[in-house]
Amino acid sequence: MKYSKNKVVFIFVSSLFLLNIFAWQIVWDLSQSRDLMVDFLNIGQGDSIFIETPWNQQILIDGGPDSKILEKLGKEMPFYDKTIDLIILTHPEKDHLAGLLEVLKRYKVKNILWTGVVRDTVEWQEWVNLIKKEKAEIKIAKIGARIIFKKENPQIFIDILNPVDSLNGKELKDSNDSSIVAYLTIGKNSFLFTGDIGFAVEKQLAKEDINADVLKIAHHGSKYSSSEDFLKAVLPKFAIIEVGENNYGHPTNEVLARLSNFGIETLRTDKDGDIKVFSDGESVSIKK
Repeated sequence: MKYSKNKVVFIFVSSLFLLNIFAWQIVWDLSQSRDLMVDFLNIGQGDSIFIETPWNQQILIDGGPDSKILEKLGKEMPFYDKTIDLIILTHPEKDHLAGLLEVLKRYKVKNILWTGVVRDTVEWQEWVNLIKKEKAEIKIAKIGARIIFKKENPQIFIDILNPVDSLNGKELKDSNDSSIVAYLTIGKNSFLFTGDIGFAVEKQLAKEDINADVLKIAHHGSKYSSSEDFLKAVLPKFAIIEVGENNYGHPTNEVLARLSNFGIETLRTDKDGDIKVFSDGESVSIKK
């Protein structure tokens, strides 16, 4: 009888201890910096960017080439948080798409933004099947769309700069230039996310006001992206290259030279690991 009573007391005390840890976890999360965080994830040869607003809205742009994204999200999101507010798939190529398949299987996703481009691949078919089951609100990206996260100062929103036309249901052999180009603004700061666009799309974008503090270099540093005219139009303080071990020569010497010529501070995930950029709407700072 005495043993049973002691056992009950032990279980009770242990439960209180665990609840206390959980409570402290919540307090800790809410006490963190209220800056916007943009985390360029080191997931190999592919793209994945995790964004968290000061109000804990979570956005994931692309998911990389495999399930490594789950490990990254596990480190960035509290263990009890299994909901993502918005997923953006820039274009349905494996190095951007495959990781999102694993995310959809394990997280509740509220909103999905993608181009609707059709690709004859196993990954594309699984993506279509999973987003149908997810029952998220699905939007097809087109230039001119704006996603607002906060209306008051500092305002936080994303403008869609590409694709120009709706591509929903259109089959493309190469979807790189169909990539969603997203321009994130928080107060006086801005971030430009470029997917895998090439010179043709860059030429059109360079005609607009696309100056940004942070530029995600297109196509992992391919020589067919990041033209001089485009870099001159954006003129970022920081350039981030998401790249891993590859046989394409990414990032190419041509792109690295162009970035150097403009005096742009360049970071890359294969050498610097995860790259976190913070903004309070007035200035940006980097943490590796």
